[in-house]
Amino acid sequence: MKLVAEQVTVEYAASRHDRFRALDDVSFAVNSGELVAVAGPNGSGKTTLLRTLLGLELPKSGRVTLDERAVQEYTRRELAERIGALPQREEPAFPLMVGEAVLLGRWAHLGPIASVTAEDIRVMEDALRRCDVAGFEGRRVETLSGGEWQRVRIARALAGTPRLLLLDEPTAALDIAHEMALFDLLRQLVADGLGVLVITHHLNIAARYADRMVLLSGGRAVADGSPDAVLQPELVSQVFDWPVAVHYPVDGAPQIIPLKRNNS
Repeated sequence: MKLVAEQVTVEYAASRHDRFRALDDVSFAVNSGELVAVAGPNGSGKTTLLRTLLGLELPKSGRVTLDERAVQEYTRRELAERIGALPQREEPAFPLMVGEAVLLGRWAHLGPIASVTAEDIRVMEDALRRCDVAGFEGRRVETLSGGEWQRVRIARALAGTPRLLLLDEPTAALDIAHEMALFDLLRQLVADGLGVLVITHHLNIAARYADRMVLLSGGRAVADGSPDAVLQPELVSQVFDWPVAVHYPVDGAPQIIPLKRNNS
Protein backbone atom coordinates (compact mmCIF):
# COMPACT_ATOMS: atom_id res chain seq x y z
CA MET A 1 0.00 0.00 0.00
CA LYS A 2 1.31 3.44 -0.92
CA LEU A 3 0.12 6.89 0.17
CA VAL A 4 1.46 9.69 -2.00
CA ALA A 5 1.32 13.47 -1.83
CA GLU A 6 2.02 15.03 -5.23
CA GLN A 7 2.87 18.75 -5.31
CA VAL A 8 0.24 19.48 -2.66
CA THR A 9 -0.59 23.10 -1.82
CA VAL A 10 -3.14 23.98 0.86
CA GLU A 11 -4.30 27.52 1.66
CA TYR A 12 -6.43 29.01 4.43
CA ALA A 13 -8.09 32.40 4.68
CA ALA A 14 -5.85 34.55 6.91
CA SER A 15 -8.23 37.49 6.65
CA ARG A 16 -10.98 38.73 4.36
CA HIS A 17 -8.47 39.62 1.66
CA ASP A 18 -5.41 37.46 2.39
CA ARG A 19 -4.64 33.77 2.07
CA PHE A 20 -2.17 31.80 4.18
CA ARG A 21 -0.30 28.95 2.46
CA ALA A 22 -0.09 26.13 5.03
CA LEU A 23 1.47 23.66 2.58
CA ASP A 24 3.45 24.72 -0.46
CA ASP A 25 4.14 22.21 -3.25
CA VAL A 26 4.80 19.27 -0.92
CA SER A 27 5.60 15.86 -2.41
CA PHE A 28 6.53 12.63 -0.64
CA ALA A 29 5.27 9.07 -0.11
CA VAL A 30 4.68 6.52 2.64
CA ASN A 31 5.00 2.86 1.68
CA SER A 32 4.04 -0.36 3.41
CA GLY A 33 6.92 -1.62 5.52
CA GLU A 34 8.33 1.87 6.10
CA LEU A 35 8.39 4.29 9.04
CA VAL A 36 8.47 7.93 7.99
CA ALA A 37 8.90 10.68 10.61
CA VAL A 38 7.73 14.21 9.76
CA ALA A 39 9.31 16.98 11.82
CA GLY A 40 9.46 20.74 11.78
CA PRO A 41 8.92 23.79 13.98
CA ASN A 42 5.52 24.92 15.22
CA GLY A 43 3.41 26.23 12.35
CA SER A 44 5.41 24.44 9.66
CA GLY A 45 2.35 22.57 8.30
CA LYS A 46 2.67 19.17 9.96
CA THR A 47 -0.92 18.79 11.16
CA THR A 48 -2.29 20.26 7.93
CA LEU A 49 -0.27 17.65 6.07
CA LEU A 50 -1.81 14.86 8.12
CA ARG A 51 -5.34 16.17 7.57
CA THR A 52 -4.68 16.47 3.84
CA LEU A 53 -3.36 12.91 3.63
CA LEU A 54 -6.59 11.75 5.28
CA GLY A 55 -8.75 13.68 2.80
CA LEU A 56 -9.96 16.12 5.46
CA GLU A 57 -8.43 19.11 3.67
CA LEU A 58 -8.86 19.67 -0.05
CA PRO A 59 -5.65 20.91 -1.70
CA LYS A 60 -5.70 24.07 -3.78
CA SER A 61 -3.42 22.19 -6.17
CA GLY A 62 -1.78 18.80 -6.35
CA ARG A 63 -3.34 15.60 -5.10
CA VAL A 64 -3.08 12.80 -2.55
CA THR A 65 -3.46 9.20 -3.72
CA LEU A 66 -3.78 5.87 -1.95
CA ASP A 67 -2.67 3.06 -4.23
CA GLU A 68 -2.94 5.46 -7.20
CA ARG A 69 -6.55 6.43 -6.37
CA ALA A 70 -7.38 9.92 -5.07
CA VAL A 71 -8.26 9.80 -1.37
CA GLN A 72 -11.41 11.84 -2.07
CA GLU A 73 -12.70 8.92 -4.15
CA TYR A 74 -12.75 6.61 -1.09
CA THR A 75 -15.66 6.61 1.31
CA ARG A 76 -14.81 7.35 4.95
CA ARG A 77 -15.43 3.68 5.76
CA GLU A 78 -13.09 2.53 2.99
CA LEU A 79 -10.36 4.83 4.26
CA ALA A 80 -10.92 3.69 7.85
CA GLU A 81 -10.45 0.07 6.76
CA ARG A 82 -7.04 0.98 5.33
CA ILE A 83 -5.70 3.84 7.47
CA GLY A 84 -5.58 4.22 11.22
CA ALA A 85 -5.22 7.81 12.43
CA LEU A 86 -4.40 9.51 15.71
CA PRO A 87 -5.11 13.26 15.90
CA GLN A 88 -2.92 15.49 18.05
CA ARG A 89 -5.59 16.46 20.57
CA GLU A 90 -8.82 14.78 21.60
CA GLU A 91 -11.09 14.75 24.62
CA PRO A 92 -13.70 12.02 25.19
CA ALA A 93 -17.06 13.27 23.91
CA PHE A 94 -19.05 11.18 26.41
CA PRO A 95 -18.32 8.72 29.25
CA LEU A 96 -16.82 5.44 28.06
CA MET A 97 -15.07 2.41 29.43
CA VAL A 98 -11.61 1.86 27.97
CA GLY A 99 -12.74 -1.32 26.21
CA GLU A 100 -15.62 0.56 24.59
CA ALA A 101 -13.29 3.35 23.47
CA VAL A 102 -10.89 0.90 21.82
CA LEU A 103 -13.73 -1.02 20.15
CA LEU A 104 -14.71 2.23 18.42
CA GLY A 105 -11.67 1.54 16.26
CA ARG A 106 -13.54 -1.47 14.86
CA TRP A 107 -16.44 0.56 13.41
CA ALA A 108 -15.33 0.18 9.79
CA HIS A 109 -15.43 -3.61 10.19
CA LEU A 110 -18.58 -3.81 12.33
CA GLY A 111 -20.97 -1.51 10.53
CA PRO A 112 -23.63 0.65 12.25
CA ILE A 113 -25.70 -2.11 13.89
CA ALA A 114 -23.52 -5.24 13.98
CA SER A 115 -22.82 -6.92 17.30
CA VAL A 116 -19.32 -7.16 18.72
CA THR A 117 -17.84 -10.60 18.07
CA ALA A 118 -15.27 -12.69 19.88
CA GLU A 119 -12.77 -11.67 17.19
CA ASP A 120 -13.42 -7.98 17.88
CA ILE A 121 -12.76 -8.59 21.59
CA ARG A 122 -9.56 -10.48 20.77
CA VAL A 123 -8.32 -7.63 18.56
CA MET A 124 -9.20 -5.07 21.24
CA GLU A 125 -7.35 -6.99 23.95
CA ASP A 126 -4.32 -7.47 21.71
CA ALA A 127 -4.20 -3.72 20.93
CA LEU A 128 -4.39 -2.90 24.66
CA ARG A 129 -1.58 -5.36 25.38
CA ARG A 130 0.63 -3.91 22.67
CA CYS A 131 0.14 -0.41 24.07
CA ASP A 132 0.90 -1.48 27.66
CA VAL A 133 -2.63 -0.90 28.95
CA ALA A 134 -3.76 -4.53 29.17
CA GLY A 135 -6.43 -5.02 31.81
CA PHE A 136 -7.73 -1.45 31.49
CA GLU A 137 -10.92 -2.54 29.70
CA GLY A 138 -13.18 -1.90 32.70
CA ARG A 139 -11.75 1.51 33.63
CA ARG A 140 -13.58 4.71 32.74
CA VAL A 141 -11.58 6.88 30.36
CA GLU A 142 -11.96 9.96 32.58
CA THR A 143 -9.95 8.18 35.31
CA LEU A 144 -6.90 7.78 33.06
CA SER A 145 -3.79 9.90 33.27
CA GLY A 146 -2.78 11.86 30.16
CA GLY A 147 -0.22 9.23 29.21
CA GLU A 148 -2.64 6.34 29.77
CA TRP A 149 -5.29 8.04 27.62
CA GLN A 150 -2.72 8.56 24.87
CA ARG A 151 -1.85 4.84 24.87
CA VAL A 152 -5.54 3.89 24.81
CA ARG A 153 -6.04 6.15 21.77
CA ILE A 154 -3.17 4.41 19.99
CA ALA A 155 -4.73 1.05 20.87
CA ARG A 156 -7.99 2.25 19.29
CA ALA A 157 -6.14 3.09 16.05
CA LEU A 158 -4.53 -0.38 16.04
CA ALA A 159 -7.87 -2.07 16.70
CA GLY A 160 -8.97 -1.18 13.18
CA THR A 161 -6.19 -3.45 11.84
CA PRO A 162 -5.11 -0.79 9.34
CA ARG A 163 -2.44 -1.19 6.68
CA LEU A 164 -1.21 2.38 7.18
CA LEU A 165 -0.96 4.27 10.47
CA LEU A 166 -0.79 8.09 10.64
CA LEU A 167 0.04 9.51 14.08
CA ASP A 168 0.19 13.17 15.10
CA GLU A 169 2.49 13.64 18.13
CA PRO A 170 1.74 10.17 19.56
CA THR A 171 4.31 10.49 22.38
CA ALA A 172 2.72 13.63 23.88
CA ALA A 173 2.22 13.11 27.63
CA LEU A 174 4.27 9.91 27.64
CA ASP A 175 7.28 9.35 29.89
CA ILE A 176 10.65 8.29 28.47
CA ALA A 177 10.03 4.57 28.85
CA HIS A 178 6.65 4.72 27.12
CA GLU A 179 8.02 7.01 24.39
CA MET A 180 10.67 4.45 23.54
CA ALA A 181 8.22 1.55 23.92
CA LEU A 182 5.85 3.25 21.48
CA PHE A 183 8.55 3.60 18.84
CA ASP A 184 9.58 -0.01 19.49
CA LEU A 185 5.95 -0.93 18.77
CA LEU A 186 5.92 1.15 15.58
CA ARG A 187 9.08 -0.61 14.38
CA GLN A 188 7.43 -3.97 15.07
CA LEU A 189 4.35 -2.93 13.10
CA VAL A 190 6.56 -1.86 10.20
CA ALA A 191 8.36 -5.20 10.33
CA ASP A 192 4.92 -6.83 10.05
CA GLY A 193 4.29 -4.86 6.84
CA LEU A 194 2.47 -1.71 7.96
CA GLY A 195 3.37 1.71 6.68
CA VAL A 196 3.69 4.28 9.47
CA LEU A 197 3.86 8.07 9.34
CA VAL A 198 4.53 9.80 12.64
CA ILE A 199 4.58 13.54 13.21
CA THR A 200 6.94 14.33 16.03
CA HIS A 201 8.99 17.04 17.70
CA HIS A 202 11.40 14.42 19.05
CA LEU A 203 14.12 14.55 16.42
CA ASN A 204 16.49 12.33 18.37
CA ILE A 205 14.00 9.51 18.92
CA ALA A 206 12.84 9.73 15.30
CA ALA A 207 16.46 9.50 14.14
CA ARG A 208 16.82 6.19 15.97
CA TYR A 209 13.69 4.57 14.56
CA ALA A 210 12.68 6.15 11.23
CA ASP A 211 13.62 4.80 7.83
CA ARG A 212 13.10 8.28 6.42
CA MET A 213 12.60 11.76 7.81
CA VAL A 214 10.75 14.63 6.14
CA LEU A 215 11.61 18.10 7.44
CA LEU A 216 8.98 20.82 6.96
CA SER A 217 9.63 24.55 7.13
CA GLY A 218 7.13 27.24 6.23
CA GLY A 219 4.86 24.67 4.61
CA ARG A 220 7.57 23.29 2.35
CA ALA A 221 9.38 19.95 2.49
CA VAL A 222 12.98 21.13 2.70
CA ALA A 223 14.49 17.67 3.19
CA ASP A 224 13.42 14.07 2.65
CA GLY A 225 15.79 11.19 3.22
CA SER A 226 17.55 9.06 5.78
CA PRO A 227 18.06 10.58 9.27
CA ASP A 228 21.77 10.92 8.46
CA ALA A 229 20.97 12.91 5.32
CA VAL A 230 18.27 15.11 6.85
CA LEU A 231 19.75 15.95 10.26
CA GLN A 232 22.57 18.16 9.05
CA PRO A 233 23.51 20.85 11.60
CA GLU A 234 23.32 23.75 9.15
CA LEU A 235 19.90 22.74 7.86
CA VAL A 236 18.42 21.96 11.29
CA SER A 237 19.78 25.23 12.70
CA GLN A 238 18.21 27.17 9.85
CA VAL A 239 14.81 25.41 10.01
CA PHE A 240 14.43 25.73 13.79
CA ASP A 241 16.16 29.12 14.01
CA TRP A 242 18.47 27.84 16.70
CA PRO A 243 22.10 26.67 16.60
CA VAL A 244 22.61 22.94 16.96
CA ALA A 245 25.37 20.37 16.73
CA VAL A 246 25.02 16.75 15.66
CA HIS A 247 26.51 13.98 17.77
CA TYR A 248 26.81 10.28 16.86
CA PRO A 249 26.62 8.10 20.00
CA VAL A 250 27.45 4.42 20.18
CA ASP A 251 24.27 3.26 18.39
CA GLY A 252 25.18 5.37 15.35
CA ALA A 253 21.97 7.42 15.03
CA PRO A 254 22.51 11.18 14.62
CA GLN A 255 21.49 13.11 17.74
CA ILE A 256 20.75 16.84 17.83
CA ILE A 257 22.32 18.93 20.60
CA PRO A 258 20.95 22.49 20.98
CA LEU A 259 23.68 25.05 21.65
CA LYS A 260 23.64 28.40 23.40
CA ARG A 261 23.43 31.20 20.89
CA ASN A 262 26.65 32.74 22.14
CA ASN A 263 28.40 29.46 21.27
CA SER A 264 27.18 29.46 17.68
